[in-house]
Amino acid sequence: MAWTAVHKYARISERKARLVADMIRGLPCDEAIEVLRFTHKRGATFIDRVLKSAMANANEKEATMNKLFVAEARVDPGPIIKRFQPKDRGRAHPIQKRTSHIIVAVDEKG
Repeated sequence: MAWTAVHKYARISERKARLVADMIRGLPCDEAIEVLRFTHKRGATFIDRVLKSAMANANEKEATMNKLFVAEARVDPGPIIKRFQPKDRGRAHPIQKRTSHIIVAVDEKG
């Protein structure tokens, strides 16, 4: 049985967060936390919070904590916040502020 945690509407691009999610997929949870701790990417803090939440959900249901591993680490695109940047001669350039939905699921090995 897998335990899941979701962070919806995270203010980070899905491409940037996906780079970090790919690093922890399949790792034991304690190793994954160490990898995220020493990763110099902004997405690591988002994914670290979601991973710890999924581990807390598993702990609530009496899972064996030392057997947990990251079964699923997925980043889906969220809605795009659209803004405009004023430019010279009255023009406006569009800016897309991307959001993402971060999904992390942990499961017991064996």
